Amino acid sequence: MSFSGAALGSGRILGRAVEFGKTHVVRPKGKHQATIVWLHGLGDTGSSWSQLLETLPLPNIKWICPTAPSQPISLFGGFPSTAWFDVVGINEDGPDDVEGLDVAAAHVANLLSNEPADIKLGVGGFSMGAGTSLYSATCFALGKYGNGNPYPIKLSTAIGLSGWLPCAKTLAGKLEEEQIKNRAESLPILVCHGKGDDVVPFKFGEKSSQALISHGFKKTTFKAYSGLGHYTIPQEMDELCAWLTSNLGLEG
Repeated sequence: MSFSGAALGSGRILGRAVEFGKTHVVRPKGKHQATIVWLHGLGDTGSSWSQLLETLPLPNIKWICPTAPSQPISLFGGFPSTAWFDVVGINEDGPDDVEGLDVAAAHVANLLSNEPADIKLGVGGFSMGAGTSLYSATCFALGKYGNGNPYPIKLSTAIGLSGWLPCAKTLAGKLEEEQIKNRAESLPILVCHGKGDDVVPFKFGEKSSQALISHGFKKTTFKAYSGLGHYTIPQEMDELCAWLTSNLGLEG
């Protein structure tokens, strides 16, 4: 795996080459205590989320908002879109693009790799970005990517808004070693989903949180929002801020 460029990155894994778009960085306004890579949804860019995250009352967090590569999407009949991985369909039995997920998770790890040693590291995202975030959480616990390469980052938090947990069915029996169990049990995870989501149905978020808990991610918190569609609202952002402040021990 190799990446190049500060704002633009490229990666190659198992024969797949991708070119990442522009990365937007929101600098902490106070003492730097945590860095979180935030991943946008399908067809979006890092810019839109960086503008929202900049308004949050979290002065101790540095936000890194990359833009996914443009690649053919099976869900769109092969038409290209900015995406962290390929999606065939939004259903429980659909195949997972493990190769694409590994590329995306490795890009997140690369973006976090140069942060100071005393800074807490996290990953979060919306929709497909939430899928990549929760997949990264499982890679951290397992200590490796889906392809077996070692996962190099110590995560302190993971967040998934309006998304799902990819590869959930493959986790059975893999999180039983003591070291792996300890990593899973120690990681605070926040999963939020709107009951009115007509893009990624509510049951995906609910079942994903249940799967995380059943596989040993005991610090998983699930928040449901009545009437919320496939977007975010101030209440969700307020609760995200409170959760991060508490779980990361931020000074505020």
